[in-house]
Amino acid sequence: MRLPGWLIILAAIATAAIAIVAGALLLMPPRPLIVEASFRPETITPNADGSDDITEFTYVLSRNADVTITLEGEDGRIFTFRQDARRIANEYHVNFSGVVDGYTAPDEDIDGEVLRRLMPDGVYTWRLTAIAENGEQDVRTGTLTIQDGDAPLPEITAFDIDPVVFTPNQDGISDRTQINVFTTKPSELSVYLLGADNQPIYIPARVEDVRIGEAGMHPYDYEGGVDRGVDPPVDGDYAVVALARDAVGQEVQRTGSLTIERGGKPFGQIVPQANGATVIYATAPWEERFASERDQLGEIIAEPDDPQDLNMNALTIPVGDLLIFKLTVENVGRVPLRTTGPEPGTVYDWTQRAATFGLYDESGAWRIGIDCTTAASDYPWRWALGADDVLVTETDPATGEVFRYLPVGATSVVWGAVRMSVLEARNPQNCWAGLIHEDVEVTNQNIGPRSIELVALDDDA
Repeated sequence: MRLPGWLIILAAIATAAIAIVAGALLLMPPRPLIVEASFRPETITPNADGSDDITEFTYVLSRNADVTITLEGEDGRIFTFRQDARRIANEYHVNFSGVVDGYTAPDEDIDGEVLRRLMPDGVYTWRLTAIAENGEQDVRTGTLTIQDGDAPLPEITAFDIDPVVFTPNQDGISDRTQINVFTTKPSELSVYLLGADNQPIYIPARVEDVRIGEAGMHPYDYEGGVDRGVDPPVDGDYAVVALARDAVGQEVQRTGSLTIERGGKPFGQIVPQANGATVIYATAPWEERFASERDQLGEIIAEPDDPQDLNMNALTIPVGDLLIFKLTVENVGRVPLRTTGPEPGTVYDWTQRAATFGLYDESGAWRIGIDCTTAASDYPWRWALGADDVLVTETDPATGEVFRYLPVGATSVVWGAVRMSVLEARNPQNCWAGLIHEDVEVTNQNIGPRSIELVALDDDA
């Protein structure tokens, strides 16, 4: 029986294909999963001296596989360099300095968590295991010697945070927290916060007796960034992480906690009056009832409300009479503004200061100040941002001290007077107002300047 021609052709093609495959297998048999693997050099001295600190591990995969690299010491301890790492068929080169995932010995007592650590000096048997997608497994082994390694860890033996609750808002009360970190070995030290989003917020070191990178105590004075003009991290609880990394790559970290409350960059401003004048000035005769001394303040002068006071002409004041001012201040920030006395309406003599009344400047407090061209100091006469009916109070739980604040979004009218009791050589002169953030800055300067002329009245007139 004669076969059809097409069937004969098909059989011939199949026979030829089988022959080709068989020939290829004879000429080029299947490659092993791991084609090559080696450490070069086979001895390293990881001590950061720049010589033989690292070795290069080279391996070649012929097919996709999961790769594990381990090193076993003569005592049977096994260190893992790679664990089930997915790799495609390719040639790989990876540097190795003898540093592996952190570990501790049973008899060790180390402060903090060891994240990365140098393997001890010794001879190790390395093992590369590759498992292909179809389950095929291949293994290569060899030896690696580590000697003269810089083994001591960069331990963090002190890690202190005080206070653990702080309010970075420049009010002078718990505005900063101090973080002290002691490292036993020269290392790169990082200190940062971790919030709910796990994004690090780095804290700059304060350079003092111990230089950055050296062993010893490293102080971190943290104010939330407010002193640099930015808002601090949002209120909440944070982990504080101190991470030390030495020259060979060993890493040790310690973790603490910190809480931020009422944080924010404070902002206040003097706002214009309805008539467009920023500061209203008036004058009135001096009366002894206004006199103030230490621990005994005089009567409060009435808030000026004469429509004639709204003009912006130069003022002529007899020597010894009062220069009265009035303005409005507003809290336009996101945190309350702490303030301190004396109260609005207090009358100063030209030679007096708030300290004369036992009311000293307080860092972080906000006050309204008045200055004049011939005044002996900047803004010598100062007043609180408002009276008690405008301000809110807050008690410090640690000291029991009561502080007063102008709330967020609140406005307050502030007024007061200065007895112009000294006829200076420069006459007339300008006087003006300012919004003062004590020991921080004058946020509004030279507001509402007004020409003031003092005149000496003839006693016989």
